[in-house]
Amino acid sequence: MAQLNYRVLQESGYDGFVLRDAPEKVMQFGEGNFLRAFADDFFDIANEKAGFNGKVVMVQPIASGLSEIINRQEGLYTLYLRGNEKGRKVDDKRVISCCSRALNPYGEWDKVLELARSKDLEIIVSNTTEAGIVHETESKFDQTPPISFPAKLTRVLYERFKAGLPGVVILSCELIDNNGKELLRCVNEYIRDWNLDDKFKAWVNNENVFCSTLVDRIVPGRIRDPKEVEALNAKNGYEDELIDVGEVFGVWIIEGPAGLEDKLPFKKAGVPVHVVPDVTPYKKRKVRILNGAHTGFVLGAYLAGFDIVRDCMNNDTIRGFMNKMLYDEVIPTLPLDKADLIQFAEAVQDRFNNPFVNHELMSISLNSASKWKARNMPSFLAYVEEQKKLPACLTMSLSAFIAFYSNQIQELNDKGLVCKRAKGNTYTISDDRWVLEFFYEHRNDSVEELVHSVLTNAKMWDMDLSDVAGFEEAVVKGLKKIRTDGAEAAYKSCI
Repeated sequence: MAQLNYRVLQESGYDGFVLRDAPEKVMQFGEGNFLRAFADDFFDIANEKAGFNGKVVMVQPIASGLSEIINRQEGLYTLYLRGNEKGRKVDDKRVISCCSRALNPYGEWDKVLELARSKDLEIIVSNTTEAGIVHETESKFDQTPPISFPAKLTRVLYERFKAGLPGVVILSCELIDNNGKELLRCVNEYIRDWNLDDKFKAWVNNENVFCSTLVDRIVPGRIRDPKEVEALNAKNGYEDELIDVGEVFGVWIIEGPAGLEDKLPFKKAGVPVHVVPDVTPYKKRKVRILNGAHTGFVLGAYLAGFDIVRDCMNNDTIRGFMNKMLYDEVIPTLPLDKADLIQFAEAVQDRFNNPFVNHELMSISLNSASKWKARNMPSFLAYVEEQKKLPACLTMSLSAFIAFYSNQIQELNDKGLVCKRAKGNTYTISDDRWVLEFFYEHRNDSVEELVHSVLTNAKMWDMDLSDVAGFEEAVVKGLKKIRTDGAEAAYKSCI
């Protein structure tokens, strides 16, 4: 079977949108599954529906990557967006044609700098992982290329400045707070380290727009079952080494100045990309609703015998517990339009019920101590402050956290804390070592002693949670209910 390229795609009879030639308007640091299923999907639709007429040049952040395969396929790849949308099963296919080529800067740095000098370039996108936005002194101006991503970007911008060209819009997608601001901070540090002139510094800070962004789409990435890949290739009529899979839900929140939304091609294309003055409330929405839902129900659900998220959504008690927590306890505390929050929460249930993704509860359980603190505790404290009473589901979620970390503790080994659930099988908890040691040390405590020790652990919560009126007694009651009647019954008592 022939490998995907423009000729082969035409011969296959594909009748979707394809744009073969257009100016290279986007430089993208990152060619992995996420950006190809997220940003490039939106750029591709912008070409079709908004007349963006722009191509993306992908740049590998590290020496090993996909550039050779991308270039063999002339930038083409097949994207499947799968999941539930308003209760409807979705499995959409689109051949993405917005990528013109890919560059490996470790052998083609001159071509990266050539692109930096292009009058067509308008946007730089990056996703170089959470560790990508760092300032380290090993990166030098004359390296080909400099080591860190911010150093590479500084060099790219310097090349553009020297060519007398206007600045660009920089969209940082790394999963850290204030990603755009942090990237600009690192660039300014390299300007200082390399003793670059003040005019360049002024140009970087005044003529370019560094945007912090919030990205939200689950991207499982490549299909691991070779039989499924073979079947898809046979159906498509070509071999595709770059097949990518993402969930159908997706939203990109970009923090930027007034007028940027009209400058970018997404609004006209009708894709879920929004420019806002401050991304913080939207990050709070995602963390407290989407991530908070996960952490709020999965630990008790696992003890109740469930293993994947989708099965939890098909159980009236678990789903009802999650929905009451979200709609009655979390949403009322958030500073955004309530209709928007409700719509986002409704999408969460669809996303959790994705028939194509087996999202394991144990994978979500990693580092649950810090997750409950970041995702659930702010909603809990805000609810108590505003309603002057305890939120039943969020309170029970902490009881479930303690139950999960203390359920028939077997041992503490190099891999984690080994516990046993009702089915009789053991499970290993992964968390910071001091958290695991804490629960192991308290494995013989009574319920009352254990709850008091957890709530008063300032290292765990940065405060004494026993100071919240009635909370300690309620958590004790919830933990006893879980241990006596089971987690599902405990969840049911809250709804």
